[in-house]
Amino acid sequence: MGRRTLLQLAPATWLLWKITPACADTGFVPAKIRLDLAPDQSKYNAADERLRDAAGKLQLALNAEDVKDEERLWTELIEKYEGVDANWRADIVGRAYGNRGNARSRQGKMDLALADYNKAIAICPWSVDPVLNRGVLYENSGRYEEAETDYRTVLEAAPNDPSGWNNMGNVSLAMGKWDEAASFYQRATQLAPAFSFAAANRTLALYAGGKTNEAMREMRTLLRRYPDFTDPRAALAAAEWELGQIERAEADWNRVDDPRYADRVWLRQTRRWPAKLVDALEAFLDVRSAGKAAPVVS
Repeated sequence: MGRRTLLQLAPATWLLWKITPACADTGFVPAKIRLDLAPDQSKYNAADERLRDAAGKLQLALNAEDVKDEERLWTELIEKYEGVDANWRADIVGRAYGNRGNARSRQGKMDLALADYNKAIAICPWSVDPVLNRGVLYENSGRYEEAETDYRTVLEAAPNDPSGWNNMGNVSLAMGKWDEAASFYQRATQLAPAFSFAAANRTLALYAGGKTNEAMREMRTLLRRYPDFTDPRAALAAAEWELGQIERAEADWNRVDDPRYADRVWLRQTRRWPAKLVDALEAFLDVRSAGKAAPVVS
């Protein structure tokens, strides 16, 4: 049910979340996913004009040109069909609530998004998506314990969900649990080998945990597969500079074409690299901007 907000399978599709103010809501209620309650869509009446109209509106919202229009279209669908007496109502309306939550969270409307996710969870207790996406909202609001609870709930219901494992890694990384984070990211990449950003996240956890050589080796492996993957390229430059590999660091940094990696606030607060790696990159950038000679590490 609904579009996920977190699974990116290639560098070109990576979506960065903005850190937003924490939600005012504090009444966290753990979700209970009941896969056995999933509706049998074969029993829907394909001749039902209301169902055809609702399905059309759903597709229209999915194809909206911008997020504000998307939110409006989900709202129209909800208002028109929330009270209808039909066996497909929960499925369609629950999707709409979950997806409107995604649209609202992308606009920073975190309290409204949370309310939508909670509604979707209540209407569609069989769906993992609103639980996963609510966890993302909690994570990006700094509410890591609630996020972890939601991700664990997702994995209990869907143990082979790579998004759930990646997100568990994100929470562990945010809490400084480096080894745990690395293992979660590894599980995500085992389940979805093309999930390149989970692999990139794993290198961050390895580096932060002091496994520098292994982290750099995996960064280079990723870059052989995805030469234009900016995140491991910038991370590798920082790691190389810290080890005194100045020429390599310069060469890799010169291939970083995303200006956000020179934005220290963005790197710490939005991308959320571990402090150890951010410190290395900042030191490298400070030396470059000042035109100083880099220190030689023996």
